[in-house]
Amino acid sequence: MKKFLKTFLFVLALLIGLLYISDYSYLLNAVSKIYFNGHTTAFLDDYKYFDNATLPPSENPQAWPLAKQYNQWSVSESLEAYHKTTGTVAFMVIKNDSLLYENYYDGYGVASKSNSFSMVKSIVSALLGKAIDEGHVKSLDQPVKDFFPELKGSYADQVTLGDLSSMSSGMEWDESYYSPLSVTTASYFVSNLDELILDQPIDIEPGKAFIYKSGATQLLGMALEKATGKKLSDYLYQSFWNPMGAESESAWQWDSEENKRVKAYCCLASNARDFARFGKLYKDHGKWNGKQLLDSTFIATSIRPRFEESPEYGYGWWLKNYRQHRVFMMRGHLGQYVITFPDLNLMVVRLGHLKGKSIDPDDPFTEDIYQYMDAALEMNQNATTS
Repeated sequence: MKKFLKTFLFVLALLIGLLYISDYSYLLNAVSKIYFNGHTTAFLDDYKYFDNATLPPSENPQAWPLAKQYNQWSVSESLEAYHKTTGTVAFMVIKNDSLLYENYYDGYGVASKSNSFSMVKSIVSALLGKAIDEGHVKSLDQPVKDFFPELKGSYADQVTLGDLSSMSSGMEWDESYYSPLSVTTASYFVSNLDELILDQPIDIEPGKAFIYKSGATQLLGMALEKATGKKLSDYLYQSFWNPMGAESESAWQWDSEENKRVKAYCCLASNARDFARFGKLYKDHGKWNGKQLLDSTFIATSIRPRFEESPEYGYGWWLKNYRQHRVFMMRGHLGQYVITFPDLNLMVVRLGHLKGKSIDPDDPFTEDIYQYMDAALEMNQNATTS
């Protein structure tokens, strides 16, 4: 038995040593931060185990008003059961810029932080618009190579910042969240994102078709830091977080304390009330309390499909026509959503541990999204007719 144990420990140490010196050394980080915490993928509270840039509350916090009918109606029993099944931690409906309904689960509350995952891609797209407004970036058509001459690939000269935002980058990228060997997994755990991202060639002609790749948003975030001369977290705070009155401290994951490159494609830890502010900003054509924070033309472009054959995506925002309403949404891994019905002045926010199942392989929207939209529409109807 002792001999077996010694052999086992020797082999284990050897494997760890080989991993450490290989291209897959990030897996050791993954095991310690994800698997040792009882998860098989990134999770809502994982920001606690990573280095983070801190975004303080706004210097002038602005609370959402409560509607006269606040929490007057409950969601259906079937939706409550669905919340439990999928591990919802926050569910909120906002009507006419006032909180109509909100509820929290699993020990979460108003100020509890949870991971945005890819919802932050919409925010990074907004930062691109801001950088264009301020003259740091020429336009959506500015080549990425203006910022990274070392960009690789046969089409590296052609890819633009707009291509990155609209997910038509042509970048070599494997968008597999559950494969430990995918570049998406590596991007979550490597200590130097710059090296990883710039090693991905632009090997397909960009600007031709929508193909969702998280690496594109990471490269966009890196380009915005070069363009503005500011850390992306600082630029977010200055441009939107502070003027829009965010009430709570938030955290944006870095790749490492040494490199301090935020994960622009994911991982802003905040709460339902503060995430919802971006739905309101876009619903109101870039105005906040009468002040134009983001160009309305950029927003109009962002929430229209870039490609006719891919009506589900614009520039950083998911799009849907549902029950005769035009909808745009922020959307993240495991079912994080800010869904906006601009014609109804209505928003629904859901944060949680799991998303719903796919209904149809040709439908990019999962079953849970339809449930949340229906719940919001029902509550809107109640509020309108009461």
